[in-house]
Amino acid sequence: MKLSFLGVGHWHATMHGEAARAAGAGIASAWDPAPEAAAGFADKFGCPVAPSLQAALEHADLAVVMGRPFEIVERGLQVIAAGLPLLLEKPLGISADAADALIAAAQRKGVFAAMALPHGMAMLAALHDLDAAGRRGPVSHSHFRLINGPPQRYVDDGVAWVLDPAIGGGGALRNLGIHGINAFLMLAAGQEVEITSASFGRPLHGTKVEDYAAIVLRAADGMLGLIEAGYTFASMKRGLFEWRVSAANATLSDLGDRLALSTLDDEKQTDLPATPIARRYHDVMADTLQRLAAGRPPAVSLADARRAMAIIDRCYALGRA
Repeated sequence: MKLSFLGVGHWHATMHGEAARAAGAGIASAWDPAPEAAAGFADKFGCPVAPSLQAALEHADLAVVMGRPFEIVERGLQVIAAGLPLLLEKPLGISADAADALIAAAQRKGVFAAMALPHGMAMLAALHDLDAAGRRGPVSHSHFRLINGPPQRYVDDGVAWVLDPAIGGGGALRNLGIHGINAFLMLAAGQEVEITSASFGRPLHGTKVEDYAAIVLRAADGMLGLIEAGYTFASMKRGLFEWRVSAANATLSDLGDRLALSTLDDEKQTDLPATPIARRYHDVMADTLQRLAAGRPPAVSLADARRAMAIIDRCYALGRA
């Protein structure tokens, strides 16, 4: 399968390129409105530079769409109009409403459209297996913590627009919190979800966006979820990743490099196969290509992403109230 990479100036472009290689896919072309960004990606992965976005779509089986939020929507619409499957970066615009045009276009054309949200795949699969075996029980609460280093990293990577709310749509909650909110919504499996609280920490780094957010969600069955997202870890090289789900018979912890399962019925503690954070885009890419080839829907759809973004919109509204 041949992939076209659009908007390769995005800071996740190299991760997606390496994931394509690991999945055995070919890279048909790279395109970015900044010629130097396209040339750098092409040199790294040995692919041609496409002279335009439309040209990049001519010999591809799937498009990987990146860029600033409004650009992702615009580029995604062009890919859908061409009838090409696509894998999109987040977020889809600066509010949930921005995703509506993409969702409608993909439905009209019947195009496969997946979101690149790499965290939680192994955890959710393990929970599904436990539930299918009757060994999970109802979930009491979950905790999704993703704290990266200071936002200067985005300035250093040449994507300072991430820190402009008019372009990026918010701060740590919009950029990082969407991972945990999506995971909670997957656990809720279509239930109504309410926001119990939405709190934002004091600013530490002098940007226009929040450095830290703590959100509590409640599903209709009473399941609680705490989502923490931040730029407050004191390192430019490391961060803090801790995801936990506590059910009646099982506690599952994803610590980034280790997936640990404790089960009450047999009093066992087991380490499950875990993909290190740095390689989780490999899992997303492999899963996307497998689903596309098999005619199955994506693991995370545009509609899934919109639901998570709608909660983020409401959290920001509550924070400003």
